[in-house]
Amino acid sequence: MKNGITILWADDEIDMLKPQILFLEEKGYDVHAVTNGLDAVDKCIDPNIDLIFLDEGMPGLSGLETLQMIKEKRPAIPIVMITKNETEGLMEEAIGSQISDYLIKPVKSQQILLTLKKLIDNKRLVTEKTDSNYQKEFQKIFFTLQDANDHQQWFDIYRKLVHWELELDRTGTAGMKEVLTSQKAEANVEFGKFIDKNYLKWVAGKGEKPVMSNTLLEEKVFPLLQDKVPTFFVLIDNLRYDQWRIIEPLISEFFKLRTEEHFYSILPTATQYARNAIFAGLMPVEIEKRLPSLWLNDEDEGGKNQHEAEFLKDNIVRHKLNIRYSYHKILNFNEGKQLEDNILNLLNNDFNVIVYNFVDMLSHARTEMEVLKELASDETAYRSLTKSWFDHSPLLDALRKLSDKKVRIIITTDHGTMRVQAPSKVVADRNTTTNLRYKSGKNLQYNKKDVFEVKVPAEAGLPRQHVTSSFIFAKEDAFFAYPNNYNHYVNYFKNTFQHGGISLEEMIVPFAVFES
Repeated sequence: MKNGITILWADDEIDMLKPQILFLEEKGYDVHAVTNGLDAVDKCIDPNIDLIFLDEGMPGLSGLETLQMIKEKRPAIPIVMITKNETEGLMEEAIGSQISDYLIKPVKSQQILLTLKKLIDNKRLVTEKTDSNYQKEFQKIFFTLQDANDHQQWFDIYRKLVHWELELDRTGTAGMKEVLTSQKAEANVEFGKFIDKNYLKWVAGKGEKPVMSNTLLEEKVFPLLQDKVPTFFVLIDNLRYDQWRIIEPLISEFFKLRTEEHFYSILPTATQYARNAIFAGLMPVEIEKRLPSLWLNDEDEGGKNQHEAEFLKDNIVRHKLNIRYSYHKILNFNEGKQLEDNILNLLNNDFNVIVYNFVDMLSHARTEMEVLKELASDETAYRSLTKSWFDHSPLLDALRKLSDKKVRIIITTDHGTMRVQAPSKVVADRNTTTNLRYKSGKNLQYNKKDVFEVKVPAEAGLPRQHVTSSFIFAKEDAFFAYPNNYNHYVNYFKNTFQHGGISLEEMIVPFAVFES
């Protein structure tokens, strides 16, 4: 029975391969045999040819020469090199020419069949196995969701969900991806309940709490600086854990991953709160008290992240660290190129902080530009766009320049982002904050099931602008919408990536340490 797969086999001793060819034909493969490289080049343009077996030692046009000519005509077709010669140089040249596999003569029928399964049926087999494995894991995750009661368990759950999300991106069917999306939504429901119960306890220092934005440098970074190895702390704004997992292999080409950990972003999971807390090593209410001239509340005019360098300096002085350090904020491509050009000059410092502001700009631009909505239509596309940016960014080029130096690289972020779907009506006065995932103001009216409310901001480590001010944070995939012009507002912001609220994607963020 034919299976629809056609093979081109080029070998000057093709008559000696009759048993193998008959075996393949019995298995349903259609085999076209030729005896030289020129005929192989002519035949390869047939669109029905799915795979090529190519003898390396043919007289006249050699196997490697034939390989290069075929690749010019059919660059994506799988080619299996068959050779008597096992020399390392030959194998390196063949692999460098992008063969898909190679076999050593004399080839056995089962070897050939295994190669075909690997190259032709690989996608189907891996997809089926991945779907099956996730189905088994689904129940385990489901039961874990019901019992999760500490911050480490929630990270483990989120890490598993991201793992399967990436696996199903690569191989899975649409049906399985829908199941995972549903399970992830269920996880965020339970995670919101967990934060309801525990967040204010963490801020008050009660019980076991995770590393949070305000304790990140003290607990995870400053202890590393004692060995005087130049350390580059790279904070990519708004980088979710799944986006981190996508770019990690690009960094691992040049550095060795020592630890991959996480921390919890404080609330609001917004740059002006979370990132300032990281560099100051303080909760926002403490920053306002200690450095009142530098802290700006939501209602205040001016940039809310203009004083990170001063916050970092105060933190370093407060911890009595005798180090040379620098701070750099990269807001556009030209500034990124300047960083790349000057990166080696920073090796004289013990500690170099680099804030790279691309992913945040991407999420904002996606809200406003139709072309980016198309390019990043969902999480899968959003991850792909992030990887494409990073792969061609001056940041990766700068890191590459450091790869042969004795350095330490830390990759992290300030918070993640959530693709919002469910509008939640809120009524507030004109001075209320405009953020879609959190609100701070007076006399807020809202749907209680959608929010985590903090009536006394100081209990969450937050400043209070007015005597009656409170905070509310959207949970799951909700976003706040005002009754006025409601439909337009909802249509504009639905399915956009936002931050400031409570979700696994926003609060649990990566912290990874690499060494040369």
